[in-house]
Amino acid sequence: MLRVGNLDRAVNFYTNVMGMDLLRKRKNEAYKYTLAFVGYGDESQGAVIELTYNWGTTEYEMGDAFGHIAIGTEDIYATCDAIKAAGGNVTREPGPVKGGNTHIAFVTDPDGYKIELIQRA
Repeated sequence: MLRVGNLDRAVNFYTNVMGMDLLRKRKNEAYKYTLAFVGYGDESQGAVIELTYNWGTTEYEMGDAFGHIAIGTEDIYATCDAIKAAGGNVTREPGPVKGGNTHIAFVTDPDGYKIELIQRA
């Protein structure tokens, strides 16, 4: 779960930039929050990200416990090109990880969360 300061902006990033689907959305009037679930296909087949918008809260402290989300991709170079073309922020261009052969890249979402892209073998 990621807390976001603007739900529409976050959903737009994860769907239009990262290529995920908006799977469902739920509003809780009593406790003043809205949830949106995004992912690459049906929830029964894979992981999803829960985006939580607490009404009236526009930003959060990142803290130092959370590192990043990691997503495997078939072609990290094409994925990064598509992310950049859609207006996304690639903060580490694709290339080998230090001391290894696996190719990785990093993207930052509009709320400052880091997403590692990992080239599948």
